[in-house]
Amino acid sequence: MRFMVLVKANKDSEAGVLPSEQELIEMGKFNDKLIAAGVMLAGEGLRESAKGAKLRFAQGKPTVVDGPFTEAKELIAGFWMIQADSLAKALELFSNAPFKEGELEFRQVFESPDFDPVIKTDEGRAMLAAEDEFRKRS
Repeated sequence: MRFMVLVKANKDSEAGVLPSEQELIEMGKFNDKLIAAGVMLAGEGLRESAKGAKLRFAQGKPTVVDGPFTEAKELIAGFWMIQADSLAKALELFSNAPFKEGELEFRQVFESPDFDPVIKTDEGRAMLAAEDEFRKRS
Protein backbone atom coordinates (compact mmCIF):
# COMPACT_ATOMS: atom_id res chain seq x y z
CA MET A 1 0.00 0.00 0.00
CA ARG A 2 1.12 3.51 -0.71
CA PHE A 3 0.46 6.36 1.69
CA MET A 4 0.91 10.08 1.33
CA VAL A 5 2.06 11.60 4.59
CA LEU A 6 1.15 15.28 4.68
CA VAL A 7 2.97 17.81 6.84
CA LYS A 8 0.52 20.49 7.94
CA ALA A 9 1.57 24.11 7.51
CA ASN A 10 1.96 26.51 10.42
CA LYS A 11 2.54 30.26 10.78
CA ASP A 12 6.30 29.86 10.31
CA SER A 13 6.08 27.72 7.17
CA GLU A 14 3.50 30.13 5.72
CA ALA A 15 5.84 33.05 6.51
CA GLY A 16 8.61 31.35 4.53
CA VAL A 17 10.74 30.67 7.62
CA LEU A 18 13.26 27.97 6.75
CA PRO A 19 14.08 25.17 9.17
CA SER A 20 17.36 25.51 11.02
CA GLU A 21 20.41 23.63 9.80
CA GLN A 22 20.07 21.24 12.75
CA GLU A 23 16.41 20.57 11.90
CA LEU A 24 17.38 19.88 8.28
CA ILE A 25 20.10 17.47 9.42
CA GLU A 26 17.66 15.65 11.72
CA MET A 27 15.12 15.39 8.89
CA GLY A 28 17.81 14.13 6.53
CA LYS A 29 18.74 11.40 9.01
CA PHE A 30 15.07 10.45 9.40
CA ASN A 31 14.67 10.30 5.62
CA ASP A 32 17.81 8.15 5.37
CA LYS A 33 16.19 5.64 7.75
CA LEU A 34 13.05 5.54 5.59
CA ILE A 35 15.17 5.03 2.47
CA ALA A 36 17.21 2.28 4.15
CA ALA A 37 13.98 0.57 5.21
CA GLY A 38 12.87 0.66 1.56
CA VAL A 39 9.65 2.57 2.26
CA MET A 40 10.32 6.12 1.05
CA LEU A 41 9.21 6.76 -2.53
CA ALA A 42 9.42 10.58 -2.46
CA GLY A 43 9.43 13.47 -0.03
CA GLU A 44 9.65 17.23 -0.33
CA GLY A 45 8.98 20.45 1.50
CA LEU A 46 6.71 23.02 -0.10
CA ARG A 47 7.13 26.78 -0.32
CA GLU A 48 4.60 29.03 1.37
CA SER A 49 1.17 29.44 -0.22
CA ALA A 50 1.96 33.08 -1.11
CA LYS A 51 4.15 31.64 -3.88
CA GLY A 52 1.41 29.31 -5.10
CA ALA A 53 -1.99 29.41 -6.70
CA LYS A 54 -5.19 27.40 -6.84
CA LEU A 55 -7.06 26.42 -9.95
CA ARG A 56 -10.78 26.30 -9.17
CA PHE A 57 -13.37 24.82 -11.50
CA ALA A 58 -17.01 25.87 -11.71
CA GLN A 59 -19.22 24.51 -14.45
CA GLY A 60 -16.13 23.22 -16.24
CA LYS A 61 -14.41 26.62 -16.33
CA PRO A 62 -11.07 27.16 -14.56
CA THR A 63 -10.34 30.25 -12.45
CA VAL A 64 -6.92 31.05 -10.99
CA VAL A 65 -6.74 32.16 -7.36
CA ASP A 66 -3.33 33.48 -6.35
CA GLY A 67 -1.93 32.77 -2.89
CA PRO A 68 -1.51 33.38 -0.06
CA PHE A 69 -4.35 31.35 1.35
CA THR A 70 -5.86 32.27 4.68
CA GLU A 71 -6.36 28.97 6.52
CA ALA A 72 -2.82 27.86 7.41
CA LYS A 73 -4.18 24.89 9.36
CA GLU A 74 -5.70 23.57 6.12
CA LEU A 75 -2.48 23.98 4.11
CA ILE A 76 0.35 21.55 3.47
CA ALA A 77 4.00 22.41 4.10
CA GLY A 78 5.49 19.16 2.79
CA PHE A 79 4.91 15.50 2.10
CA TRP A 80 6.30 12.00 1.87
CA MET A 81 5.10 9.24 -0.40
CA ILE A 82 5.80 5.92 1.26
CA GLN A 83 5.14 2.21 0.81
CA ALA A 84 3.89 0.40 3.92
CA ASP A 85 2.02 -2.83 4.65
CA SER A 86 -0.72 -1.03 6.58
CA LEU A 87 -1.78 2.28 8.07
CA ALA A 88 -0.61 1.00 11.45
CA LYS A 89 2.86 0.32 10.03
CA ALA A 90 2.95 3.78 8.40
CA LEU A 91 2.05 5.41 11.72
CA GLU A 92 4.72 3.35 13.48
CA LEU A 93 7.37 4.41 10.93
CA PHE A 94 6.68 8.08 11.64
CA SER A 95 6.18 7.87 15.41
CA ASN A 96 9.72 9.18 15.94
CA ALA A 97 9.73 11.79 13.17
CA PRO A 98 11.87 14.77 14.19
CA PHE A 99 9.03 17.21 14.86
CA LYS A 100 8.69 19.16 18.11
CA GLU A 101 5.19 20.38 17.19
CA GLY A 102 2.73 19.96 14.37
CA GLU A 103 0.62 17.34 12.72
CA LEU A 104 1.08 14.68 10.06
CA GLU A 105 -1.88 13.38 8.08
CA PHE A 106 -1.78 9.90 6.55
CA ARG A 107 -3.83 9.16 3.44
CA GLN A 108 -3.83 5.87 1.58
CA VAL A 109 -3.35 6.22 -2.17
CA PHE A 110 -5.76 4.46 -4.52
CA GLU A 111 -4.28 1.51 -6.39
CA SER A 112 -5.56 0.27 -9.75
CA PRO A 113 -7.45 -2.73 -8.29
CA ASP A 114 -9.48 -0.32 -6.14
CA PHE A 115 -11.22 0.82 -9.34
CA ASP A 116 -12.25 -2.69 -10.47
CA PRO A 117 -15.88 -2.15 -9.40
CA VAL A 118 -16.29 0.77 -11.81
CA ILE A 119 -14.00 -0.13 -14.74
CA LYS A 120 -16.13 -2.00 -17.28
CA THR A 121 -14.51 -1.25 -20.65
CA ASP A 122 -11.30 -2.12 -22.47
CA GLU A 123 -10.57 1.62 -22.65
CA GLY A 124 -10.77 1.89 -18.86
CA ARG A 125 -8.57 -1.18 -18.34
CA ALA A 126 -6.03 0.19 -20.85
CA MET A 127 -5.94 3.54 -19.04
CA LEU A 128 -5.23 1.82 -15.69
CA ALA A 129 -2.55 -0.38 -17.28
CA ALA A 130 -0.87 2.70 -18.79
CA GLU A 131 -0.86 4.44 -15.40
CA ASP A 132 0.58 1.35 -13.71
CA GLU A 133 3.34 1.22 -16.34
CA PHE A 134 4.12 4.90 -15.75
CA ARG A 135 4.43 4.27 -12.00
CA LYS A 136 6.87 1.41 -12.62
CA ARG A 137 9.11 3.73 -14.68
CA SER A 138 8.98 6.58 -12.16
